[in-house]
Amino acid sequence: MNIVDQIGNEQMKQDLPDFKGGDTLRVHVKIVEGDKQRIQVYQGVCIKRVNRGIGSTFTVRKISGGMGVERIFPLHSPMVDKIEVLMVGRVRRAKLYYLRKLQGKAARIREKRQN
Repeated sequence: MNIVDQIGNEQMKQDLPDFKGGDTLRVHVKIVEGDKQRIQVYQGVCIKRVNRGIGSTFTVRKISGGMGVERIFPLHSPMVDKIEVLMVGRVRRAKLYYLRKLQGKAARIREKRQN
């Protein structure tokens, strides 16, 4: 293992929940406005997850004002305070780009039932 990977492994978060594409997430993001800092909640469906060690990201899509909004979050960033999994979705794909074309009830994802 080279020195870059070693430093990256030290910086990675360990307390992350298990989630994948199709899950409904609530992401708590730190927002800096001037000298003040607050936490803003961004809730939506995870449509994509990229696993690249310290460079891992995930994309969350929500509907705001009738328009679809997507935001990409770095998984191990200090700006991401907390990630909550609200619902585990039942999907058959890892990347849910097809949700961009759907709207209303067609864009819903069924919940995976826990037996």
